[in-house]
Amino acid sequence: MFHKKKGKPNTGDLVVCTVKKILYHSIFVSIDEYENLEGMVHISEIAPGRIRNLRDYVIEGKKIVCKVLDINRQGNIDLSLRRAPMNARIGKMNEYRQEEKAEKLIEQIGKNFKIDLKKFYETMGEKIAEKYGGIYPFLQAIAESGKSVMDEFKPNPKFSEVLFNTVKEKIKPVEIIINGTLMLKSYSSSGVDDIKSILKNLTKKNIKVHYLGAPNYKLSVSANDFKNAENILKKSIEITSTEAEKLKCEFKFSKNE
Repeated sequence: MFHKKKGKPNTGDLVVCTVKKILYHSIFVSIDEYENLEGMVHISEIAPGRIRNLRDYVIEGKKIVCKVLDINRQGNIDLSLRRAPMNARIGKMNEYRQEEKAEKLIEQIGKNFKIDLKKFYETMGEKIAEKYGGIYPFLQAIAESGKSVMDEFKPNPKFSEVLFNTVKEKIKPVEIIINGTLMLKSYSSSGVDDIKSILKNLTKKNIKVHYLGAPNYKLSVSANDFKNAENILKKSIEITSTEAEKLKCEFKFSKNE
């Protein structure tokens, strides 16, 4: 990746690293997202259990995702491979690959305008990375919200037009989907109508409702990021719970993990 962050990561961060040296009791890595930064992974932080040969777990030149355990006063960075959950590692590596993809796209477009990656970052890329956390999230924002996202960075108008058209073609808006199961019961003479009313109100909040067989219903909510999807679902369930209580309906909700 061309662009490097300055400074150091924070304790608890996940970082993409390249294995540089394998010793008997530890490995040394370069931390790829940062300028001239290295870290160390002790043998006890490679994998659970007894390890006879570190080369059974890591290979020089290969990329791994580690968790930052500690940064001491001298600036030495202790990392852990085993404490980075597999799903988190996959997610972090995907983010890194997406950022590489974004840089290649910018580089290809820039050739026609004599704008290389260095010049791109000097003119607008640094500001974009500061605001969006990277170039790929910026391209996603363009895909979701349109060309106006670029306005504040004042790009070359022709470059902006080509970038927008390329993004429309190659970058798809993110869609995060969260599911859960809702149980609704009513013993009232108006119970059927009450439940229909509750479910109808959920659909008005952009919650998709699927019948699973009485008294259970599958709820789905989609958004452009996980936190937003969770907030939508949480608020909707709180309102639904209050509504069910008023109508004397049994109510239970569980989110699917």
